[in-house]
Amino acid sequence: MPSAHRPDVQAFFDPATSTATFLVSDPATKAAAIVDPVLDFDPKSARISTRSADAVLQAAKAQGLHVTYVLETHAHADHLSAGDYIRRETGAGIVIGAHITEVQKVFIPRFEADDVSADGSVFDYLVDDGEALALGDLNIEVMHTPGHTPACVTYVIGDAAFVGDTLFMPDYGTARTDFPGGDATALYRSIRRILSLPPQTRVFVGHDYLPPEGRTENRWETTIAEEAAGNVHAHQGVTEDAFVQVRRARDATLAPPALILPSLQVNIRAGALPPPTPGGHVFLRLPVSVG
Repeated sequence: MPSAHRPDVQAFFDPATSTATFLVSDPATKAAAIVDPVLDFDPKSARISTRSADAVLQAAKAQGLHVTYVLETHAHADHLSAGDYIRRETGAGIVIGAHITEVQKVFIPRFEADDVSADGSVFDYLVDDGEALALGDLNIEVMHTPGHTPACVTYVIGDAAFVGDTLFMPDYGTARTDFPGGDATALYRSIRRILSLPPQTRVFVGHDYLPPEGRTENRWETTIAEEAAGNVHAHQGVTEDAFVQVRRARDATLAPPALILPSLQVNIRAGALPPPTPGGHVFLRLPVSVG
């Protein structure tokens, strides 16, 4: 891929949630986007901070970058998004897949989040498969890649693909599909679309969880060629039926993410907290299941 089509990509890894946030920019124009930013949340104290997001913003400022977009690959269930904070700090628009409305329709009633409409309007850009946004002289191309959630998208910017939770590093595999609207068959087909990108395409994954054996340092960058050759769940030659069987069996053993309840009620609001009560307090809700 010619250098003119090669964005600069910087990663910021959050060990608490194993999340990789990316600052991606056009070297020619200094236009930049932040992919999947983290709002720090300590569940023991219910304390929120912007430490992780501020580190990204400080790096952008130091390099003279103009943050134009926040790119959300989906409504995360494992960390709170700092999208709204970055929007307020920079004026950047928050981008998410148009199918976010399906996710909102599930979780707005569950949290009785009456301040939110299930039309995606709390986000600035709802994007569909095949759409593109300009990032300086580069384009942000959108691929709808459902399976983990119905709203997952992959952003392809020059020679870089930001896949969110759809793919992980080759030695760890692929995303779970047991959330509402998740589907192992859809995930398999989404991965096949991603793997049809040029083999030299850089792949940036949204999380890194260390495998049971082997690697001991976190990584978040690989290539299409490496994923196709070595992804333990979805390498070339794995059939759809075999993938679905393995994925469903693995999902049946997984516990819910530790931050799923606080994350989703914030992330369906584009990273904004619920409105304060008349007394000026902000509460996150904890729906309780009995039985």
